[in-house]
Amino acid sequence: MIKSLTEKINDLSIKVAVVGLGYVGMPIAVAFSKKIPTIGFDINEKKIEDYRKGLDTTGEVGKEELKDCPAEFTAEEAKLKEADFIIVAVPTPVNDDKTPDLTPITDACEIIGRNLKQGSIIVFESTVYPGVTEEICVPVLEQYSGLHCGVDFRIGYSPERINPGDKEHRLTNIVKIVSGMDYETTELIAGVYEMIIDAGVFKTSSIKVAEAAKLVENAQRDINIAFLNEIAMAFERMGISTGEVLTAMGTKWNALKFTPGLVGGHCIGVDPYYFISRAERFGYHSQIITAGRRINDGMGSFVADVTVKKLIQADKLIKNTKIYVMGITFKENCPDIRNTKVMDIVNRLSEYQADISVTDPAADRNEVLSHYLCKLVELEEVKEADCLIFAVAHKEFRKLTVNDLDKMFKNMANDKKVIIDIKGMFDKQELESRGYTYWSL
Repeated sequence: MIKSLTEKINDLSIKVAVVGLGYVGMPIAVAFSKKIPTIGFDINEKKIEDYRKGLDTTGEVGKEELKDCPAEFTAEEAKLKEADFIIVAVPTPVNDDKTPDLTPITDACEIIGRNLKQGSIIVFESTVYPGVTEEICVPVLEQYSGLHCGVDFRIGYSPERINPGDKEHRLTNIVKIVSGMDYETTELIAGVYEMIIDAGVFKTSSIKVAEAAKLVENAQRDINIAFLNEIAMAFERMGISTGEVLTAMGTKWNALKFTPGLVGGHCIGVDPYYFISRAERFGYHSQIITAGRRINDGMGSFVADVTVKKLIQADKLIKNTKIYVMGITFKENCPDIRNTKVMDIVNRLSEYQADISVTDPAADRNEVLSHYLCKLVELEEVKEADCLIFAVAHKEFRKLTVNDLDKMFKNMANDKKVIIDIKGMFDKQELESRGYTYWSL
């Protein structure tokens, strides 16, 4: 007797496959493997080899947990034929012109379609604009499988909410939004995710609502950060410390806890463009979200220009000035370098022919070299500097004392030593009292 999906869910015999094993997919595969048979699929064979060896290149799960993980990690697409429930967690970047690049998700649909078992459910977690799952993914799945959606297979959408590097808000304790093409499918999808999500699930009335919710989550954060970046640029001209203003403002109970800074990564720096693109197709030109993106995309150049100003104030010639950029990942204590805005600082300063080196204890040296043609130096190699730009608040940088910083500079008067502290990690009063040329957002 062939079991129904409901029966397989109830007796934990349902087999899950996760397509795309990056910062989102890999933790999902590991979590499900503790409960039910799980396949982890990725086209990157090197990544699969690392996972099989227990090497967690994302830092999201940990070496020991990955080593003991019972999931079957594979680059063999035919293994997907065994799956009853397929989760798609591939990247959804933007093109150079900031329009959505759906190539990774359509490529994934082709692979799944070629290996789709009748009766399966495919759930997309990749961030997309409303309509992608039903209008773009379904036709590809049908074309390559020869099956019909709603008859031979079903679909759903559950936006990923994993925050890379966050050790507090984890996959299992974040409420999971789930949706399906109909009521029954939504209930089945909810039942599967409830196996691993301790915080519970939230069911939406449609796939488009779930798709839109993810975009709005990140666009909201983007706009709030853009507001603070704008006031930071204004206060720089006024000679007012943004950090002090925010500390004072924060004494009110309803003040929002956002800070200015570089906005990169795979979500906040990308997802608003998916909203903007989709809205324009319906004849609406986004004003606030577009303005926020423009402000945040310009922060790297702003920091670089402030650096130039501070170097000039310290009587430094910009050409050949030795600058170390401290950190290249898009956020602290995380190896993720996708869409990092630190490179905007590096590229802008390169226009002035400064001598720039980058160090990052969290990033993978080979990945940085491959993606950005940037060769990282070790933290111990940071010496004879004219300027230090702390772009990422890694824990290794937070441990540095003033004496540690001093050893990184050339032997010269303190007022010639320039420290650009984007994240406000160091004590401004202490550094300025010692005569350093210091600036923070």
